[in-house]
Amino acid sequence: MDNKTVISVFRKILLIRRVEEKIAELYPEQEMRCPVHLSIGQEATAAGVSENLSKGDIVFSSHRSHAHYLAKGGNIDALIAEFYGKSTGCSKGRGGSMHLVDLSVDFYGSTSIVAGTIPVAVGAAFGKTMQNKESIVVVFFGEGAAEQGLFHESLNFAALKKLPILFVCENNLYAVYSHISKRQPDRPITDLVKSYGIESYQEDGNDAIKVYEAANKAIKRVKSGKGPVFIEFSTYRWMEHCGPNYDNDIGYRSEEEFLKWKKRCPLEMFKKKLLLDGIMTTDQINEMEEKVKTKIDSAVQFAKNSPFPKKETLREYIYSK
Repeated sequence: MDNKTVISVFRKILLIRRVEEKIAELYPEQEMRCPVHLSIGQEATAAGVSENLSKGDIVFSSHRSHAHYLAKGGNIDALIAEFYGKSTGCSKGRGGSMHLVDLSVDFYGSTSIVAGTIPVAVGAAFGKTMQNKESIVVVFFGEGAAEQGLFHESLNFAALKKLPILFVCENNLYAVYSHISKRQPDRPITDLVKSYGIESYQEDGNDAIKVYEAANKAIKRVKSGKGPVFIEFSTYRWMEHCGPNYDNDIGYRSEEEFLKWKKRCPLEMFKKKLLLDGIMTTDQINEMEEKVKTKIDSAVQFAKNSPFPKKETLREYIYSK
């Protein structure tokens, strides 16, 4: 990674973190009338993978989709407006947090259904093959998706047809309140994927450099026509499964476990590396922080001042023409 790329990845991580912190701050006002699943603590995966993508490369996501949308170049104004249900939102105020779509940046959608976008992404990759397009598809999902039949059927078809798709699993250990040890046997998810004949890797999802390099290797392989690749990134969400709060007091995870992962904050670890390697100075980072804050504050005002969809448009944007 050259310095320009390193700084770009850092900017994405910082943007995602500050946007989601602002969402958590504003959510209790109850003007955002949709559930929100925050990615605070696991931003490096979205930033590191997306930095390797080009115009025309399609991204699909899950219910925890804000980071992937922003990392792909999504519009901050349109994202925040969507949370407020406004007509200026990226889904015209109809989707909310879990159903983002923005074709202008090749973000083809997210869904609340666990593993729901995986077969759609595979279909999109099949379409690219039939159309002889060189671009690829990337689909993000959590480790819980590996427990769904859709996941296995999709892997089988992608391997059979050698489709240009990268499967990105963000393993944050928990499906709502259930630890992975309560849901899956003690074996790497990558072993499941390898059984379909798909190249599979495991990597540290909190180290942005390692994420970028793993994704770079995988995407080069996919674009060379060698078929699908699967990467499992280990990471951890700080906030509750759904909502703006911390929930360690519930007892499904220990404070000790939480603090252990928090020490491995992807933003702070990357910031230290930038300073240590002399890639950025403290003043430059502070300047970047101010620019990000200004963008976010502007986006919030844009969203709050935007109109709600008119009732006569209720049936628009439902079917493709």
